Amino acid sequence: YRLMLFTLTLLCYTVIILVNVALVLTVILDEKLHKPMNIFLCNLCFNSLYGTAAFHPKFLFDLLSNSHVISYSGCLLQVFFIYSYATTDFSILAVMSYDRYLALCRPLEYHSIMTKHRVALLVCFSRLVPMICVAVVMIMTSKLTLCGFQIEKLYCENWSILKLSCYSTTLNNVVGFIVILIYCGHALFILCSYIQLVKFSLKYPECKRKFLQTCMPHLICLINVTVALLFDVMYARYGSESMAQSLKNFMAIQFLILPPMLNPIIYGLNLTEVRKSFLRQCKYNKQVGRLG
Repeated sequence: YRLMLFTLTLLCYTVIILVNVALVLTVILDEKLHKPMNIFLCNLCFNSLYGTAAFHPKFLFDLLSNSHVISYSGCLLQVFFIYSYATTDFSILAVMSYDRYLALCRPLEYHSIMTKHRVALLVCFSRLVPMICVAVVMIMTSKLTLCGFQIEKLYCENWSILKLSCYSTTLNNVVGFIVILIYCGHALFILCSYIQLVKFSLKYPECKRKFLQTCMPHLICLINVTVALLFDVMYARYGSESMAQSLKNFMAIQFLILPPMLNPIIYGLNLTEVRKSFLRQCKYNKQVGRLG
């Protein structure tokens, strides 16, 4: 099935690139869209391009090759990119939930709080903190002595490398669980933000429409990412060996396919001003093409 898998993977990767680049360009080219929420959305799309670039090109190459190998340094680098992509997604979604809370619950203070400087700090936070956390984990992993060289997965991941270690990995596991707890804290923060948003929208019915338009896409993206990551993390540690290999493979890579593909589409369809701007720019480019 290699040719069929190669075609499907290439199609998925092409769609991921197109939808994410289209949304980013739409926001960049339209000055009316230069708002904090849309800047965070661009950050989310850029992160999807960053994360999927660590998996899809290598996977496509492996499908055409008879030798499925990767250097140890390349393996560690792939883990760093994929893990920092996943953790950054959570950080960006946490920042976006904070932005939605301010916009709906404290609208009069919104512009005084979400200044350009604050937005820049939040974007830096959502990218640098995950990279630092993952870098610490990967530095510790790189110091391990391995007694095996086979990973039973379609890409490199930290848990698989730890299982190959000749010695105890207790310290690595402790640090790994601390990082997991940090991002569980992110999830708790997002949950608390949404409890406040739901309470506010129920208290003031006129805010219900705005909540459904701007917050529901964010909530769907959050559920999408969380479920995909939980499937992968829980299965890697506690999964049954009797499960079909094809299902194992799909569960392992779904967070690198579904969220990057669906998030821009969900936002593009639900955020009216983004959708209208995209269609307007497409129409303009079509007219320019005809004139040319």
